[in-house]
Parts: sequence; structure tokens; C-alpha cells
Amino acid sequence: MTGSAKATVFIDNERVIVTEYRFAPGDNTGWHRHGHDYVIVPLMDGKLKLLTKDGESFAEMKKGAPYFRKEGVEHDVISANEREYAFIEIELK
Repeated sequence: MTGSAKATVFIDNERVIVTEYRFAPGDNTGWHRHGHDYVIVPLMDGKLKLLTKDGESFAEMKKGAPYFRKEGVEHDVISANEREYAFIEIELK
């Protein structure tokens, strides 16, 4: 990924990759395809803009409320917040 969000990998072993993403307003992950099933755990309430091949949508994120997605998701994730935003991504190998 070549976006402007700051990615910090905390764990990368044979079973999982755990990465924290921190976004300033308007920062993005860059266009990417998920090679593993994954879980996102928002660290705060916020709103994200998701760009996919089908267009754009918005997701309301609730602090501590995780969600799961299967391998193969392709998108760019953009902060739609006026302040810093962060989440933890847990990829399952």
C-alpha cells in the first residue's frame, strides 16, 4: 500500500499480521487487495470513505466494535473525519 495513513505492524508471524493504521484528516491506505481474511477493530468512533471498483460508500465506525471481511476485498480506505482516526487490522494467515 502506498497511501498517506501511517501503518505500524505490531505482530507478523506464521498465524497473524496485526497492524495499526493512523489517519490524519483525508489520509488514505492506498488502493490494495486483501490477501487474507481480516478483522478490523476501531480504536475510536469515526467515519471512513471506501472506494471500490463499484464506486464509493461510507462506513460509520464504533470504538471497539470489530467487523470481519473475507480475503479478496479490493479498496482504498480514506478518513472522512476532521480529527485523527485509527483502527487495528488483524489479518488471519
